[in-house]
Amino acid sequence: MDCKKIARDVYTLAEDPQDPLAPFVKEALQVIDQCLDTHSQDGTAISFNGGKDCTVLLHLYAGALARRLGPNERMKPIHALYIPVPSPFEALEEFIDQCVKAYNLDLFVCRPEAPEVESVVTPNISEGLEFMTANRPRAVGKSKGGEGMREALQRYKDKFPNISAILIGTRRTDPHGAKLSHRNMTDSGWPEFERVNPIINWDYSHVWTFLRQLNVPYCKLYDEGYTSLGSTYNTFPNPALLVSSPESSIPQHLRKLSVGSPVLSPATALTSFMSKTHTEPESPGGGILSPSTALSSFMSSTHTHPNGSLPTTATSASNTFNATYAANGLSIDTTTNSKPTTTTSSTTTSRQNGDESSFNGKQQLPRYRPAYELMDGSLERSGRGLVPALAPDN
Repeated sequence: MDCKKIARDVYTLAEDPQDPLAPFVKEALQVIDQCLDTHSQDGTAISFNGGKDCTVLLHLYAGALARRLGPNERMKPIHALYIPVPSPFEALEEFIDQCVKAYNLDLFVCRPEAPEVESVVTPNISEGLEFMTANRPRAVGKSKGGEGMREALQRYKDKFPNISAILIGTRRTDPHGAKLSHRNMTDSGWPEFERVNPIINWDYSHVWTFLRQLNVPYCKLYDEGYTSLGSTYNTFPNPALLVSSPESSIPQHLRKLSVGSPVLSPATALTSFMSKTHTEPESPGGGILSPSTALSSFMSSTHTHPNGSLPTTATSASNTFNATYAANGLSIDTTTNSKPTTTTSSTTTSRQNGDESSFNGKQQLPRYRPAYELMDGSLERSGRGLVPALAPDN
């Protein structure tokens, strides 16, 4: 990665009077420069987990560092910290490895001892999505900001006592971000760092405008419908980006013709099924049952066999299925929607190798538009939780 070119690009953008993103980029670069003035590069690290926000921050930080170089001076490795969630996506960690090489990161991986899964509540759904209403997921374990995070930061502090500031890609709309400023010390009882939040005032659209306008590489999961990344236990493609299947791919007994009826998504079907059979879904062998596996299992119990006959459980399951959604004013839309921009592929496979839905004897993957096509930023976290948030209340 040519960091001097990055510097030219980001600082040129920051000074462009015609670009609405310019004030946000300029503000972020000023915060980074102030941090470097206070702590120096040797005393500053960036928290990097491969997500879109910290990818923006890393690109800005690399540009700020490169701008400070003398004519013949070379970039030093960038101090970076990665605290993985339990069961991270393989594609995400591959992207992190790519960034280590591209940006010359001196990355310290600090895994918390406790197997915690983020449990921050998912936001309400905007009224514009008339076909679904919010169903907040049940919390799983402790929040990411709990004891595991504290222990990881303490280990980092013990190993790198010279680091006094950590750049973080938190935004105002993130969980726990509403009351933060650009610079905050850690709370009492935590390892002492200054937390620096250069993009705190950015919103979802700013992030994607920056990444795409400057052609910044980002994790491929975002092209497959994911809008907010966490553990494979609690992260799904965003149902708001789902491309509905055409009529030919929907089993006859699951169709409920209705002019102008709302769309019933796989996420909705999954939520209904799991809410009636599980408190916390478990697989036959114990442990957490993959939401995709649960959905496939349910659908396979109700679709027709290749010979056209229904399985023995199909009638009761189908009746329950239709009754549930009739009560919620929902039905399956059989109209053909526009072609998708992208399809779910390697990401879904890398999660559980079982995300295919079986329609008419054919294995098909749900299709999702890319993250940058999400117009309502308030739905950013609608793919987070034990089940996706875009689902009817029961």
